[in-house]
Amino acid sequence: MTPKLNSMRLLEKHDIPYEVTEFPDTERDAEVIADILGVPHFMVYKTLVVQPVENPKKPLLALIAADRTLDLKALAAVSGHKKVSMAAHKDGEAMTGLKVGGISALALTHKNWPVFLDQPASQLEHILVSAGQRGLDLRVPTVAFIRVVGARLAEISTES
Repeated sequence: MTPKLNSMRLLEKHDIPYEVTEFPDTERDAEVIADILGVPHFMVYKTLVVQPVENPKKPLLALIAADRTLDLKALAAVSGHKKVSMAAHKDGEAMTGLKVGGISALALTHKNWPVFLDQPASQLEHILVSAGQRGLDLRVPTVAFIRVVGARLAEISTES
């Protein structure tokens, strides 16, 4: 039985349909997860915790497709920072209260952190994002996801 997570409650509160997809909770790699779920890598979005160098206590969330690499310079530019860096796994877990592989913008809306969604997502009707717990992704309508997490669309990745 799948637990009811805060991310699911948030979607239900906003009448946003979603589909729960499950995979082994030992997996953290978005490309491997896409393969397990039998979906294209470009549909599974990983949530990355990024810290502005001048203010590391005010992180950003960046969502990019499993088969892409975050472009830190591009993210710094669109977020108005001189420089940003990836949070170390332990720092990301400490700041979010979630485990790496289960970090979810849907589960962190109460923190009011800026959320940036990579531009290619705008071409997709649905994307898969973490539910806030390892082993669970949610298939959500892209437009509704952007609205509910307040995401800004931006070109923030390069091909892996």
